[in-house]
Amino acid sequence: MSLPEPRDPAGPYRVSLVCLGNICRSPMAEKVLAADLERAGLGDLVAVDSFGTGDWHVGGGMDPRAASTLRVHGYLTDHTARQFTPSLLAERDLVLALDLDNLEDLRTVVGERGAELGFSVDRLRLFRSFTPGAGPNPEVPDPYYGGDDGFTAVLNMVESAAKGLTGELVVRLRG
Repeated sequence: MSLPEPRDPAGPYRVSLVCLGNICRSPMAEKVLAADLERAGLGDLVAVDSFGTGDWHVGGGMDPRAASTLRVHGYLTDHTARQFTPSLLAERDLVLALDLDNLEDLRTVVGERGAELGFSVDRLRLFRSFTPGAGPNPEVPDPYYGGDDGFTAVLNMVESAAKGLTGELVVRLRG
């Protein structure tokens, strides 16, 4: 899978991860991806952030179970939940949804505002589409209503996807 060209070749490649509330999956994916990029020497070349399509948790922190799972595995946990707004499209190279429902919400936003903001649908993907052999369901399930084991499963999924995406970013930006 090839990545879209950087919108601003002089600036960092900007990647946003998006789930429903921005307290579980997308902040976990943000922290894991940022750590992988740093290890690959791309920390200064790629900017990563995360958002939710909903506004329920704006201004709050990461779900304590998500933070605990990240902390146990050596990842950072600082986070403030934010909502994705259409204006962000003007500044993003790649927007990655964590599941199909959020991908559909983002497609609607791109359909309504993408052209005026210079954002095309080819810059919108599912995060797990970067996982080699992800299988027929490339979604990261929402662990919010489950137990701690759901957060561990999510971490495993986002670690695999982050490694795949980091590999592609190495080729795109250092190639």
